[in-house]
Amino acid sequence: MKPMQLYYFESPNARTACAAARHLGAPVEFVRIDLKLGEHRRPDYLALNPNGKVPTLVDGDTVLWESPAIMAYLAQQSGSDLWPSTPSAQIELLRWVHWSAAHFNHHGGALFFERIVKAAFGFGAPDPAAIETADKHFRRFAQVLDAHLQGRRYLLGDTLSVADFAAATMLPWKDAAQLPLDGCPRLTEWYARIEALPAWRQPYPDAEAADMAA
Repeated sequence: MKPMQLYYFESPNARTACAAARHLGAPVEFVRIDLKLGEHRRPDYLALNPNGKVPTLVDGDTVLWESPAIMAYLAQQSGSDLWPSTPSAQIELLRWVHWSAAHFNHHGGALFFERIVKAAFGFGAPDPAAIETADKHFRRFAQVLDAHLQGRRYLLGDTLSVADFAAATMLPWKDAAQLPLDGCPRLTEWYARIEALPAWRQPYPDAEAADMAA
């Protein structure tokens, strides 16, 4: 039986999906798509993911894009509580996954783009106005997450879930992207717990895989 294939690059969303797969011990074959070489625009890859993005998971006839969906699928396949069993917890998880994408990671991603991606891909100089706007909004939403974590180890309480992996997507680059996390002690403690996970520290199949934050 052909193993699942997880297509990735060392970019935030793909990194998160890889970390979840390794944390779960999911039986996936990691397939690197080099964005710098334009491999995400190859016809065979676009047939799997017409967005031309990573990650993509292929499991037989099942093809999934978007890291939260991939993480949820792998957690269900593994019988892991990274995807909770109760409908109320699933709804709460979806709330934080969407919040992270629309707010926390959206603005963190803007800082990542300006301070890391532009230099890595030759997209020009950072835009000070874009940085100022993203910094302001990121600070606001970091405070929202920090307040939510009062009395909680993880976003859904005491149990690690897909919501935590999703919310932490941009944080491996917190130093290189200069993400403003000052004044967020609970958020900092929460991320330290995520960062302590071996799969989060080394999400890639090759121990020597280059990370864009390096």
